[in-house]
Amino acid sequence: MTNPRAVVMPEQDRDKESGPGEDDGPAHRESVLPRRAPIPLPLPGSPPVLDLVVPVLNEEAGLERGVRRLHAHLRAHFPYPFRITVADNASSDATPRIAVRLAEELPEVGWLRLEEKGRGRALRAAWARSSAPVLAYVDVDLSTGLDALLPLVAPLMSGHSDLAIGTRLAPGARVVRGPKREFISRGYNTLLRSTLAVGFTDAQCGFKAVRRDVAERLVPLVRDEGWFFDTELLVIAERAGLRIHEVPVDWVDDPDSRVDLLSTALADLRGIVRIGSDLARGMLPLASLRRGGPEQHPDRHAPQLRSQLIRFAAIGALSTLAHLGLYAALRPAAGAQTANALALFLCALANTAANRRLTFGVRGRGGALRHQARGLAVLAVGLALTSGSLALLHHTAPDAGARVELVVLVAANLAATLLRFLLFRAWVFGTGAHRRRTTGPTGR
Repeated sequence: MTNPRAVVMPEQDRDKESGPGEDDGPAHRESVLPRRAPIPLPLPGSPPVLDLVVPVLNEEAGLERGVRRLHAHLRAHFPYPFRITVADNASSDATPRIAVRLAEELPEVGWLRLEEKGRGRALRAAWARSSAPVLAYVDVDLSTGLDALLPLVAPLMSGHSDLAIGTRLAPGARVVRGPKREFISRGYNTLLRSTLAVGFTDAQCGFKAVRRDVAERLVPLVRDEGWFFDTELLVIAERAGLRIHEVPVDWVDDPDSRVDLLSTALADLRGIVRIGSDLARGMLPLASLRRGGPEQHPDRHAPQLRSQLIRFAAIGALSTLAHLGLYAALRPAAGAQTANALALFLCALANTAANRRLTFGVRGRGGALRHQARGLAVLAVGLALTSGSLALLHHTAPDAGARVELVVLVAANLAATLLRFLLFRAWVFGTGAHRRRTTGPTGR
């Protein structure tokens, strides 16, 4: 283990390399980032422009095959100097020996050894010690097609974007995986959109890049050391107004994946609660991540969300009044349950159309039928809540009058409003809203 490109990082030294800029003082943390500028094209023999990290834990079976394939692709198709860093986080099999041998045989390959587990920990350490202007990582199984690597890096080198991510959930992506993983992935990203109102489409794809000047300030703000590292990184970047470029990728599921889905899911849920709480309390110094110059805009994420909430609430108030009026008109002839269902159905159609145009800014006829169909699915939630409330009222108080029924319906509608907004934002109109971002920035 004497290769000059090899580093063994004991735990007591890891904190020293947890991220450049972490201890640079309040003035550094509060000053804005300079305007983005293109990365100068390197001359022959220049240091690497790209440092591509491959985080590994007990990957003796696929490490050599993955690194050699990655190295061959970069040599053949990547036009700039590069480095591949194998970041071993506490492997207990033959992974370290294989990494050493690869670093000795391949001139662009180095390796890093950490004594503690954690993919986030490995990326943090590898990126902190790199001087390359573009930092990236890929999973060792290379599930993501490598043809997307240059499109991933190009917008960072040109000065167009601050971060770039591969996405398996955008138009143009070609994905082969089982229904279980498809459901988990889509469910997780839907949860992110509905709870943290994120704009990027795929937080978990192991194919990401970031400019080093951004990483120096962004990574120290990320607290997670495991699988949630990616999500936390992107959420903070987006809330700070950094520009995130998305690249649709070809992706084939690795059937030999040994990720513990249950423990990872629970850790992700804890991470969502934590980062959501930090953002709500203003605990993160987002100002230090904003760009200077005329291109910089304040964080428009929160104002956009507030604007949507205001429009949604106004439309919802009008819909509630219309629903109550229709219910009162229909009840004498149709009965309580039928009148409620008919009033809710008619108001749902109008509500979906109004929110489509006024709240979420979707224009044209494209997808209108799909949006109405999904809106009717959301109607089922409202119908279950309101009808269930009426049924419970009639069971507990059979002699309740029309005024009491109206009060119960108002309460049920208010209870359903928040859930309805989240479903509209994340599902009903979420696909159309995100489609506009798939080949461009999600940041501002």
